[in-house]
Amino acid sequence: MSYQQFAYIYDYLMKDVPYDSWVEFVQAQAEHYSVEGKGLLDIGCGTGELSLRLLKQGYSVTGIDLSEDMLFIAREKAESEGLDLPLFQQDMSELEGLGQFDIITVFCDSLNYLDSEEKVFNTFKKVKEHLDDQGIFLFDVHSIFKVSQIFLNETFTYNDDEVSYIWDCFPGEEPNSVDHELTFFVRDDETGQYDRIEEVHHQRTFPVLTLENWLNEAGFEVLSVTADFTEVSPGDQSERIFFTCKKK
Repeated sequence: MSYQQFAYIYDYLMKDVPYDSWVEFVQAQAEHYSVEGKGLLDIGCGTGELSLRLLKQGYSVTGIDLSEDMLFIAREKAESEGLDLPLFQQDMSELEGLGQFDIITVFCDSLNYLDSEEKVFNTFKKVKEHLDDQGIFLFDVHSIFKVSQIFLNETFTYNDDEVSYIWDCFPGEEPNSVDHELTFFVRDDETGQYDRIEEVHHQRTFPVLTLENWLNEAGFEVLSVTADFTEVSPGDQSERIFFTCKKK
């Protein structure tokens, strides 16, 4: 699913997201597994916040996203800072023609927007085609605990002078899935009135063992599985699961 009007308020709402922690994770894994190259493909790059941070750390970054609006914002940011950030609109399960990379990332639960087993497996296969033999594949997903115990049947709200929202979470049709129904009220600086924006986002997650099996079938060796920006293995109440993989 692509972000639509939501793209234009995404950065405002995500200003407290720990992008620097993802950068540190990339750097730590690259060092630990002796990845020498700096070519990096950021899948699901969104508005480019993480891509630009990685660029500034010396990586040669290419970003892809399904949302044209997100890519437009990412391109504006890169141009305003005089940075070279190649961007492409592609479906992660149908990657093609992007060349080889030393590091490929799918962060900020972007993989959870794939609603079928086939799409996740195809993404793994496409990533393998674009990954250098000595490279690493890094991604994170929501845990089943987070989907079932934190999201489902909950309502979240936010209110300030610029943006307010009501965020309702309902069970999706597939196992371990959630539908996020979002209603935003965004202040128009010229009129002082609030525009109403409505979006629905669907996410699905899978058991760790299932993802490991698909990775293995796609030709990857899983090097580590950790949780919540730590080096600790996932527990019953872990919320974000991180995978580090390499080609067999």
